[in-house]
Amino acid sequence: MKRFIVSALTLIITSAGFAQDDLINKIKDNKSENAHFQFTIIKQLDNTSVKNQGSSGTCWSYSGNSFLESEVYKKSKKVIDIAEIYTARKTYEDKAKLYILMDGHINYGDGGELHDVINMYKKYGAIPQEAYTGLLNGAVTNNFHVMQKELKEYIDEVKSKKVPINLDWTRNFSDILDKHIGAVPQKFTYQGKTYTPQSFAKEVIDLNPEDYVELTSYKDYPYYTQFFLPLPDNWSGDWAYNVTMTDLTDIIDNALKEGYTLGWATDVSEPYFSWKNGIAYVPDIDIYNITAEQKADLFTSPKPDKKITEQMRQDAINNKTTTDDHGMHIVGLAKDQTGKEYYIVKNSWGATNDFQGYLYVTKPYVQLKSTAIFVNKNGIPKDTRKKLNL
Repeated sequence: MKRFIVSALTLIITSAGFAQDDLINKIKDNKSENAHFQFTIIKQLDNTSVKNQGSSGTCWSYSGNSFLESEVYKKSKKVIDIAEIYTARKTYEDKAKLYILMDGHINYGDGGELHDVINMYKKYGAIPQEAYTGLLNGAVTNNFHVMQKELKEYIDEVKSKKVPINLDWTRNFSDILDKHIGAVPQKFTYQGKTYTPQSFAKEVIDLNPEDYVELTSYKDYPYYTQFFLPLPDNWSGDWAYNVTMTDLTDIIDNALKEGYTLGWATDVSEPYFSWKNGIAYVPDIDIYNITAEQKADLFTSPKPDKKITEQMRQDAINNKTTTDDHGMHIVGLAKDQTGKEYYIVKNSWGATNDFQGYLYVTKPYVQLKSTAIFVNKNGIPKDTRKKLNL
């Protein structure tokens, strides 16, 4: 697979967004499919090419590994394409074991959290994409529907057995994975040298898992402490640091300023999130009762955002209008023609929208709809780090 790093730009984007280095001139010369929004790049950090997760709920692995790829490039200027499906597979295996131990009282499926990526990296290492694609029989994108149905039916069957459970079930579970996404190579060659997943992580990727932290904002819990992240896909029971709503965007701003990208988990179910248009904001109207006429007008031009409060954010979490839908990768900051700031977000749904796989998201949207962010702790403002004892 050909891999690129997206270089920092300082131009007004009136074209179809971003592209790899060898496509920048082409992008400049094209008119945007979304002519209603014009963006000036304030800060764009290096990130690898846009991927497509296909028909799989593996956004957390794509965004988390995209984040790690940017971390590698920041540290060593190495362009590495990490195999997202290896991370996902190891997560499925560990999740299935816990599912059996918990008598099925945890969520099982494609979904995961950003912390799963660093947890699997720490425990099982990593593999380059070229050594393990997870694609068989000519497939070009993931389609995990049949596989996950078979896996879930199998572990439910195992769960229903009388004790002692035959421990061979884990091997049979892995056999199902092998059938659908291929066996994991125990050794592989990368750039002329032989590695295991563990040695590849240590010698090539060379990131310290202890450098990464997950943060969220829940008014119902004490700030500047850690607590269990109450999300269905937090199957591993990880805890996150709790900060204020404005801390979330302050942390993102500081991280970008210091050259760190961030993993971002969020709700994308609202009508004011538009993948096609590549825009997400919070319109200053009754956001839970948008009329057809208002919906049609949402993306015709930049409009003011609603002012978000901590109580508004917490109410949205508690009433389930903010849920943990999707993981993406925050890679920069831009402003529109009115001067309003947006985060530049890389997605994993292919280059299929007006901005070629990227999205512009306002700060109020991030404050209202984020479920967590994942960042190198060195990107957190010093005063916040002190409050968190980091």
